[in-house]
Amino acid sequence: MRQALYDEVWTLHRQGWTIVAIATQVGRSQRTIERYLRMPAWPAPQHRRHYGRSVLNPYKDFLLERWNAGCRTAIQLFRELQTQGYPGSYRRVTAYVSRLRQAQGVPPRRQGRRQTLPVVAEPASPPLTPRRATWVVVRRPEQRTADEAQQLAQVRAQSAAVAEAIDLAEDFTQLLRQRQPAQLDPWLKRATASTLEALRRFATGLSEDYQAVKAGVTLPWSTGPVEGHINRLKMLKRQMFGRAHLDLLRQRFLRTPRAREASAVGPRAPVQTQATAQDT
Repeated sequence: MRQALYDEVWTLHRQGWTIVAIATQVGRSQRTIERYLRMPAWPAPQHRRHYGRSVLNPYKDFLLERWNAGCRTAIQLFRELQTQGYPGSYRRVTAYVSRLRQAQGVPPRRQGRRQTLPVVAEPASPPLTPRRATWVVVRRPEQRTADEAQQLAQVRAQSAAVAEAIDLAEDFTQLLRQRQPAQLDPWLKRATASTLEALRRFATGLSEDYQAVKAGVTLPWSTGPVEGHINRLKMLKRQMFGRAHLDLLRQRFLRTPRAREASAVGPRAPVQTQATAQDT
C-alpha cells in the first residue's frame, strides 16, 4: 500500500506536479511527500534474518568520524549523510546521536563543546540482548561465531548464577537433541537443587509429568502433528469472529466434508428427498 503511494508520488513528481498539489491529490501531508521524494527507491522489506541490520549501518563509520571531529548536531549530520546517499529518516539519525551522547555521558539537548569528550567507537559485535543471548545459548556450539562465543564467556564470568543457568540450559538442550534419557534424572536433580527459582519450577513441572518427558527424550515420535491440528482448529475458530458455537463448529469441521462427499456421489441427495416426500 505504501509502496503504491510512493510510486504514485514519484509519478506525479516526474510529471511536474508541485509538492502541495501531490499532497492534495494523494491525501497525505506535505511532510510525507517530501520524505518520499528524498528516498531514491522504496526500501525492500526486511526478512527476519535481516533484523538488526539498519540502513544506517553503512554510514556509521562516517558518523563516528564526524562526531569525534566535533560535529555533534543531529540535523547537520543528517544533511551530510544525505549527500553521501543515505536513504533513511532523520529520526533514525537522532536516535543514534542520542546513543552517542549517552556513551559519552553528555546530557540530552546539550552539545558538549566546552568539554573534552572521549572518542566513541562502534562495538565490533551487536549488543547481547536477552532474546539474542537465549538463541546463542541454545545454539549448537559448532554453529556459534567467535564473537558469540566470546560474549557468552564474558556473560559466564560476570555472574555465577547466570553461568549455572547457561550450563543447565546447554545440558538440557544436548540431552534432547542427542536423545539421552539416562541423563534426564541427573539433570533434574541438578535443576531441583539449583539456586535459581525459575529452574527449580521448571524441573518441578517436568517431574510432575515425568513419564511423558521421558518418552519425549527416548522415543522418536512427538505430539507435533496433533498440536498442529489443534492450532489449525483454533485459527478457524477465530476466523468466525465470536460466532464459533458448537453447532457452527460442527457444520464447518464435521459436516462440510460429508456434504462434499455426498455431492461427489450425486444421486444420494435426490434419493433422500424422494424418500422424505413419500413419508410425508
